[in-house]
Amino acid sequence: MARYLVTGGAGFIGSHVVDALAARGDRVRVVDDLSTGRRENLAGHPDIEMVEADLAERQVAEKAVADVDRVIHLAAIPSVPRSVREPRRSHTANVEATHELLLAARDAGVGRVVLASSSSVYGESETLPKHEGLRPAPLSPYALHKLIGEQYAALFSRLYGLETVALRFFNVFGPRQSPQSQYSGVISLFTAALLAGRGATIHGDGEQTRDFTYVADVARGILQACDAPGASGRAVNIARGGRMSVNGLYAALQRVTGVSAAARHAEQRPGDVRHSQADVSLARDLLGFAPEVAVEEGLARTVDWQREQAAECPAGSAGDANVRIGPRRAGRSGG
Repeated sequence: MARYLVTGGAGFIGSHVVDALAARGDRVRVVDDLSTGRRENLAGHPDIEMVEADLAERQVAEKAVADVDRVIHLAAIPSVPRSVREPRRSHTANVEATHELLLAARDAGVGRVVLASSSSVYGESETLPKHEGLRPAPLSPYALHKLIGEQYAALFSRLYGLETVALRFFNVFGPRQSPQSQYSGVISLFTAALLAGRGATIHGDGEQTRDFTYVADVARGILQACDAPGASGRAVNIARGGRMSVNGLYAALQRVTGVSAAARHAEQRPGDVRHSQADVSLARDLLGFAPEVAVEEGLARTVDWQREQAAECPAGSAGDANVRIGPRRAGRSGG
């Protein structure tokens, strides 16, 4: 039975990774400062070790990696617009915390670190689909932060022998992606608007395209990267390998929800790229990765989940304020 550390494990993607690890019987420690994660995302796993703390603090990172075999590093402020508005805070969460974690993992002899990167590192490259051989050209602080994390990881592999794999995610969506934040993924925001009977806001003309990828597929790719031979030191795309326009996505969500409401258009957001689609051949060859969930099936599952949440937790309720999990819990100081 392996021991895993999942940073950001109470968050959207992280909690799905915890589900997958728990289902196969692995031991799991989660570190999350709960700035975007939610304790109720882990309520089905009372036996995991939960630590509420900030990984940018050296002592927290050192305690987090103690006695673990693999580290899955998902903790971040995963938002382009927020990185533009709050670059200092985003840098601390996305770069400094990653650096501290890599140092701690090196010193603790961790077997491998798998860390989340982003398709945003490609910038406005006209090449489609985007493959890992393209020169990165980040357009936002968030994209730059993710590229720095990749480069640190590759350097630690070459210089110190710490095995690392950076996974470039493309527009992940699914249950537990909160529609409450202005920084949420477009699918959760569109769905929330339609279920409320109103039109959503589309930034730009809506003809920008994205490679929408269901979260269960991403979680499976993460676990494959934890042990795949020959992957250390690499950056690898994780996505479906297709693309859909934002207007097309909105039309699909209207079909799935059964709600017809015209979208409003607003100015394009700074730092957004025009088109995005992944070449997933390296993920297939290195990790054995193949996406299984079609976009419309994923949309249907996501809409069902958001309907359930709206019924169970009406606007203005306390949400997860009283949820408690895990046999251990540390404060932000990591004590």
